[in-house]
Amino acid sequence: MFAIGDFARLGRVSVRMLRHYDAIGLLRPAHVDPATGYRSYRAAQLAELNRIVALKDLGFTLEQVRPMLDDQVSTEQVRGMLALRRADLQTALAAGAQRLAQIEARLRAIELDGRLPTHEVVVKRLPATRMAELVDTADSFHPDDIGPVVHPLCAELGRRLAAAQVTPAGRLTCYYEADPGAAGTVIAHAAVPIAAEHGADLNGLSITDLPAADHATLVHRGSMDLVLPAWQALGRWIDANGYRTDNRSRELYLECPADPTQWVTELQQPLAAR
Repeated sequence: MFAIGDFARLGRVSVRMLRHYDAIGLLRPAHVDPATGYRSYRAAQLAELNRIVALKDLGFTLEQVRPMLDDQVSTEQVRGMLALRRADLQTALAAGAQRLAQIEARLRAIELDGRLPTHEVVVKRLPATRMAELVDTADSFHPDDIGPVVHPLCAELGRRLAAAQVTPAGRLTCYYEADPGAAGTVIAHAAVPIAAEHGADLNGLSITDLPAADHATLVHRGSMDLVLPAWQALGRWIDANGYRTDNRSRELYLECPADPTQWVTELQQPLAAR
């Protein structure tokens, strides 16, 4: 048997916690010395301790844990509950990481404090292009609204093109425009260039002809969660050089490796006639 300190070490809990579990009748020691009051535990009790800690980590109170132990919750049941809890935590961690990235993007934009971009801005005339696309609406341009709309659109666009055995004629592009029918909302497009001969029926995809137009462009390197300062820098350059913007700003994804910090994206802002 193990003294309470050794059992606490093996179970990765505190002695105080073991004493509390004893006091409330949740985990009794195997033996208590009548003369000294020292508690001793058997190695077999580690399994019960693990169940208690696991259920507590799942968010159950000790009052809820007691009847679950009395009902002899199986190892498989605990494992299943832990797997669900792990998935919840992973989702929360991912959401937290994305929110931190958005905060970092805002901080970078603040640090620019009206300065012109250090990136090279190039004005290009983009040719007229036929696009196959999927379209949906987002509540705003905020990343929390845009991301959940655009990501599924891009994935579904890829599936439909593959099913139709259509090879894109260029790279994935997402472009955005204000929804004229609802103030504040955004129409999001996930699109790829296709050959001009493709007609209107392409596995449920919309076919759109984007007209030739001048665009101010800037290359952003890194995660799209950090794209805000680049877009704002591009906007400052446009204003400083006497241009006016048009609708349908675009993001052309040049390189999209598994690591999003290594992405290369060209931001393309249409310019209205001066």
